[in-house]
Amino acid sequence: MSLSEVRIQTDDFDLSTEIARLRADHPQVGGVVSFVGTVRDLNEGAAVSAMELEHYPGMTEQSISDIVDQAKQRWPIFGALVIHRVGPLRPRDQIVLVAVTSAHRGEAFAASEFIIDYLKTAAPFWKKEQTPAGARWVDARVSDDQALNKWQ
Repeated sequence: MSLSEVRIQTDDFDLSTEIARLRADHPQVGGVVSFVGTVRDLNEGAAVSAMELEHYPGMTEQSISDIVDQAKQRWPIFGALVIHRVGPLRPRDQIVLVAVTSAHRGEAFAASEFIIDYLKTAAPFWKKEQTPAGARWVDARVSDDQALNKWQ
């Protein structure tokens, strides 16, 4: 695996395996930060029984690669891994993994937070939830935009 990788997939991922791959053969790594996002069973006051994630193939991977490149320009990180699932998902399913390696924890934490904030607002994904009232598209959240603003 290269030191940076972006994968869009339907299959689940194993956190331990992915972190081990990211760290393999890189003794300079002193810190690894990971974030795993999961499907909640409640959103905006409504029960969620399922979610479907759609994306624009090619554009999505490029958009996320650009985000990772920006993180590498801002912080001295060694590597970053972003795995984002698409397709049908259920509550408790893993949706996204962001993992960052660096010599020190501070850079890894900052770069990881930067990447996930940009993923939530700038990556071309569309989410449709199944609720008791029927299917609905998930709109962007004001809080996600506010989180992104701190990086401007």
